[in-house]
Amino acid sequence: MNLRSPIICLITGGQGEVAGLVREAASAGVDLVQIREPQLQGGALVSFVRQAVGEASHTDCQVLVNDRFDVAIAANATGVHLRSDSFPATRVRSLAGPGFLIGRSVHSPAEAVAVTQQGGCDYLIFGTVFRSRNKPAGHPVAGLDALRKVCQSTTLPVIGIGGVSLENIADVVAAGATGIAGISLFRTEGGIRSTVSKLRQRFDTSP
Repeated sequence: MNLRSPIICLITGGQGEVAGLVREAASAGVDLVQIREPQLQGGALVSFVRQAVGEASHTDCQVLVNDRFDVAIAANATGVHLRSDSFPATRVRSLAGPGFLIGRSVHSPAEAVAVTQQGGCDYLIFGTVFRSRNKPAGHPVAGLDALRKVCQSTTLPVIGIGGVSLENIADVVAAGATGIAGISLFRTEGGIRSTVSKLRQRFDTSP
């Protein structure tokens, strides 16, 4: 599946929020909403994702489920985002068929090369690029040089994650990222619409 550039991805923050957040994100032009709600299991997670899919309907926003292919299918989500240690994307592709969006987290250029060669993925998420308040103290930070190397090692779109802000987005773009993902990035005082507009401006004006 083709993704337009830049790819702007909002990740839910594990607080059980959905209706207002996804509705606002979709109407503001967010491309992907990744549902990451580890506290929800089974039917509760399916219901949560179904509500998100409903809120994003009639927009170009696509709803993905973090690592739960079964939930994504049950809730009629657009796709799934796989953890770096999850099962192969080719397995998902063989079950889901064309049109189903599949992403994967990677943490090194070597991992990006391996995942690209294996096939099945539509995009990669790489991080943590900068220090992030959503990660515990001492969590490894990859940095911009590692992001640049990952972008150079794959033909897939690479989305940068981890501490990305309006202040450093130009550096992320310069490193070769096709998009950005975040949680707290979209919780700014100006609201999601303002943040998305500014992010797209940064991509458009970056060399």
